[in-house]
Amino acid sequence: MIYPIVAYGNPILKKEAEDIAEGTDISQLIKDMYATMDHANGVGLAAPQINQGVRLFVIDSSLMLDENDEEKGIRRAFINPIILDEYGDNFGFEEGCLSIPDVRAEIIRPEKLTIEYYDENWNLKEEEFSGMTARVIQHEYDHLEGILFVDYLKGLKKRLIQSKLIDISKGKVSADYRMIYPLK
Repeated sequence: MIYPIVAYGNPILKKEAEDIAEGTDISQLIKDMYATMDHANGVGLAAPQINQGVRLFVIDSSLMLDENDEEKGIRRAFINPIILDEYGDNFGFEEGCLSIPDVRAEIIRPEKLTIEYYDENWNLKEEEFSGMTARVIQHEYDHLEGILFVDYLKGLKKRLIQSKLIDISKGKVSADYRMIYPLK
C-alpha cells in the first residue's frame, strides 16, 4: 500500500513518536513505507510522515551517492532508534523533505553518528554511520523527535520560506505523490 504523505502543518509532524512494543509484527508497515518512499522518489521516510506516530523510519541512502563515491549506501529500516552520539566535522548540505515539497535549505550536521536500533527482525544493533548515510538517518530521526529540517533555520532564511510553508499547510503545493493536508 502506498500511503499519502503528511504535509507541513499537520500536528503529528511536531509530536515525539512513541516506541513500538518489542516483537510487534510491523513487517507490512515496513514494506508499505518502502513502497511509499520509492513512489515519492524519497531517500528516507519516517512513520509520522504517513500519519503513524511510532518510532520507525526507512532509508535508502544509496540514492544520494554517485557511483564514484567511496561510501556505500544502505537500504534499511530502523525501529525504536536512539542516536547515542554525533561527532566529527560539521558539514552543510541542502536538504529537502517529502512533507515539505519544493523547499530546500542548507542544514549543518555532524558527519558521523552512532545509533542503536532494532532491525526488521527485532535484532538489537549498534552501528556507526558517516557521510550521506548519517545525514539521512539524522533527518529521519529528527522526524521521530518532532523536528523538521526547517526548524534549524533562523532569521532571514526562515522568513524567506515562511510563505511557502503557509501555502503547503493550506494545500497550495504540487507534488508527484498524494498528500494529506492539515485540517483548518
